Formats: sequence, structure tokens, C-alpha cells
Amino acid sequence: MHSFFTRVNNVSALLSSCTMALLAAITIASLLQEAIYPPQIQGEISMKPVKVFHAKAPRQRRRQEMGFLNFNMTADLTPLFTWNTKQLFLSLEAEYENAQGVNNTIVLWDRIVRRPEDARVNVIGAKNKYAFKEIGGKGFGKGGASYALKFNLMPYVGMLRYGEAARISDVPFDVREEL
Repeated sequence: MHSFFTRVNNVSALLSSCTMALLAAITIASLLQEAIYPPQIQGEISMKPVKVFHAKAPRQRRRQEMGFLNFNMTADLTPLFTWNTKQLFLSLEAEYENAQGVNNTIVLWDRIVRRPEDARVNVIGAKNKYAFKEIGGKGFGKGGASYALKFNLMPYVGMLRYGEAARISDVPFDVREEL
């Protein structure tokens, strides 16, 4: 009665519908697990005042301020690893207001965690991985900066989750002369 292609089309439509229903059930189960058992994350950041130098950037004519920091960081992120966790993206972000009153957020350090065994982060005496510079040319400002250890949880199936594991506020800028 029906041709071969009609039968293949019907079978593939049934299989794709079943697959989508299975993925939706996994996503709902993951959301329910997170709502019933929220992960308890503990972290701590400590650092000295940020050393700020006036320096001439390579390939640029104007001078700008560059910050250098040393930090210690501990966090236990193992509760975030469940059956649906593919990997975690961790980042240390600086939030400050420059001399013009503009709020800035800069990523200074990051790490990708793929296994639960590596989810206990213990970083001692680390330096910023990426440049910490005020490109506006007006300076970092008079106040200090807040630093936060943030995570991005990437599941196998479902929505991305963002969160914060630790925060330290009002770390002052120690402005020095030229580099």
C-alpha cells in the first residue's frame, strides 16, 4: 500500500518525537533536582591591594594604568557536579568604577573544570592571567574594586546556569609611579 519512503518517513518521525520527549523529560528532571536539592557552594577569596602602574602600552602612543594583583582562592564546587553536568567554567571577575563614573567588569582569571575530582579549587599566590588595564585613559578611580568567583555550569541537556561562589569587596588600588 505505502511506498518504502513513506514508511521510512513515518518511522523517523516517530523516533525523533520520542527523542525530543526524552530530552524534555531529562531537562525537567534536572530542573526538579536543582529545585529540591540546591547545591551548597563554599568559596573564599583573599588578596592584597592591587598595584597600579602608569605604563605605555605596546603599539599605542598614550599612557594607561595597568593593575597587577596576587590572590588566593579556595572553593568546593563538587556539589555542582551531577549526572547532567558536562563541565564548569570558572572566572575571577573584577568590578570597579573608573574616574569617569563608568562601571566596568573585567575577567582576570579563568579555568575549565571537566571532572568532579578537579572541582576543589585551591589557588595560592596566583597572578592575573589577563591584562587588568583601564583603557579609557582616565584611571581606575578613587574607590576600590570588588572581585567575584563566578561559575557557568554547562549541562549535557538543559539550560546553562550561572552563579557566584565567592566575593570580596572594596579591595583598594595602590597607585604607584611608572612601571
